[in-house]
Amino acid sequence: MEQALFIVWRESIEALLVVGILYAWLRRQPNAQLALRYLWAGVGLGLLLAASLAALMTLAGQWLSGAAGEYFQAGMTLLASLLIMQMLGWMARHGGQLRQQLQLGADSALAQGRYLGLLLLAALAVGREGGETVIFLYGIGSQQVSGQLGQFALGGALGLLLGGLCFALLQAGSRVIGWRQFFRVSEWLLMLLGGALLMSALDRISGQLLGLELPSLAYQLLGDPLWNSSALLDDGSRGGALFASLTGYRAMPSALAVLLLAGYWWLARRLTRGARLAGARP
Repeated sequence: MEQALFIVWRESIEALLVVGILYAWLRRQPNAQLALRYLWAGVGLGLLLAASLAALMTLAGQWLSGAAGEYFQAGMTLLASLLIMQMLGWMARHGGQLRQQLQLGADSALAQGRYLGLLLLAALAVGREGGETVIFLYGIGSQQVSGQLGQFALGGALGLLLGGLCFALLQAGSRVIGWRQFFRVSEWLLMLLGGALLMSALDRISGQLLGLELPSLAYQLLGDPLWNSSALLDDGSRGGALFASLTGYRAMPSALAVLLLAGYWWLARRLTRGARLAGARP
């Protein structure tokens, strides 16, 4: 539930930010009513693209069964983890220039009378956020058991509600929450969640590989724990499971899990720092 809430909250704010920037700018332009109709048509098309992706992924997951289904779900979870890393780099590089880039794109489309270009700009912006949300939620949802799906859906609904509330506060210029603080905090939370998804994918893949005949070194890397911190925080307890779902924590991690998680965090921080420096250059 908590993972779904955070993902929908974060992605809904970003999608609302894109639509809000375009809406506020288009209202001040000549022939605003026509341009706004194309904007809302683009938003609808973007949502339709995201819904189509969700339907295709659901059908694929239902069609595959057994080991193939496990590998498919592990692959989608891994893809979600990698997309989070890509998102971190993109936002670090373009977050401060997002308003200018969107307005320049819309201005270019209107100046040439290409309202379809405006529609496509809105559709791609919303479809990108919606598509990422679908992949993230599929990766997270594949970890849920049937009894938790209701809580998972509730988390998504609460995330959407919270996203709308935070967007309204941010747009109102609240002194409590600022865009810069929001993106910095969500950057760290996304990095932790990306590591958690990576560990979930590794758990699924390891479960399949450990049933095969492998060299002893592979069993040691995949199955033998480096330590046991269950006495401090058991990842099977309610609090420990919540912490694990948000950070990738394992009470008895394998050597491969430690290496992958540490490598993911190191690469994510290096990517965001490099992207932020590149975005700051004139």
